[in-house]
Amino acid sequence: MNQSIDHTVSKSQEYMSLNSIDGWLIYDYRYSNPVMEDTIGHIPNMTRPYWFWIPMDSEPVILSSTVDIERFPESNIKKLSWSSRLQMIDILNQTLRTSNTIAMEYSPNCELPRVSRVDAGTIELVRQSGVEVVSSADLFQYSTQIWSSKDLKSHIKASELLTNIVHEAFNYIGDNIIANVTEFEVAEFIRSRFIDENMVITDGPVVATNEHSSDPHYDPAKQGSSTIQQGDWVLIDLWSRVSGEETMSADITWTGYVGDKIPDKNQTVFDIVIGARDCALNYLKDAHNDGRFVQGCEMDKVAREYIYKAGYGEYFKHRLGHSIGKEIHSNSVNLDSYETYDTRRIIPGIAFSIEPGIYLPEFGVRSEIDVFLSDDGPIATTAMQTAPVTIGV
Repeated sequence: MNQSIDHTVSKSQEYMSLNSIDGWLIYDYRYSNPVMEDTIGHIPNMTRPYWFWIPMDSEPVILSSTVDIERFPESNIKKLSWSSRLQMIDILNQTLRTSNTIAMEYSPNCELPRVSRVDAGTIELVRQSGVEVVSSADLFQYSTQIWSSKDLKSHIKASELLTNIVHEAFNYIGDNIIANVTEFEVAEFIRSRFIDENMVITDGPVVATNEHSSDPHYDPAKQGSSTIQQGDWVLIDLWSRVSGEETMSADITWTGYVGDKIPDKNQTVFDIVIGARDCALNYLKDAHNDGRFVQGCEMDKVAREYIYKAGYGEYFKHRLGHSIGKEIHSNSVNLDSYETYDTRRIIPGIAFSIEPGIYLPEFGVRSEIDVFLSDDGPIATTAMQTAPVTIGV
């Protein structure tokens, strides 16, 4: 996030002092651990392993090879360097000698792949220093993933642009039905609007009709994408952020129907999906009003149970939601008890999607909103679809 190293160190030490952790050892090799960049910024051309040690009650230290040590910008952070592997191990052992429990980007049994950034061999090496290694999952969320007011403002700007563009895309379909418009052409239209609005294009968007909308990550290609016709069901998932170094992403999914009368089955499934979405959001609102923190897995269970009770549980094939930051899938808590089991707490200052889906063989429905948890409670930062869009022709 958009914050100083001093702020990150202070917040991490605050968390560690409350949770009996002696220090946080961040390890990176060839940019394999994005938490390092979230913590100290991007250091170009790093060729050897390096470490950032944040002790709970003293000053942090950078540990790096003599080949790379000069790449770190001038700062008041102490630096230690080595030439050989034996010297590295000796410096690491000396650095950790008074610690008992340290946090690293590690997840037992790789339960949270997004957290599990340090290889098993490096964990073994660190444990040889006599320390217990625990997961930094909650620690790095607390100290690096909290949004500033500037971050939130950039996210809201992106969400407003995406809402306008998705409605323009549905209108574009209606205006071009007679010309046999394809899923790919609608995706191209959306990408052109991103360029117009100075938004970042990474991948996507999803523009999917009928059975294609049952594939959550359908990517229409120029060759083979479907022509959109009267009576088609259309799902559009689009995500982006406003161009800039420190802007936050937004991510939404809307559905529509080409024609005036929504088929009964489509309407029924749509109603169940938005019911699950709203049930999950209301659960978080109630917990906040009760002064209770919610784990990511709890939110997923609430929505999943709603869909199961409606008889469509086997067709909800992914987690309820994901963390949102500069990357569209970021590094704080996911709403997940299905693909993983995310026990991290949803804390004020982070953002995430809520996007339940039901994917039948003939069509799929997903409704995706973004939510920011403020000190005053959760805020839906994107428009909430309440009925399928009817696409006139």
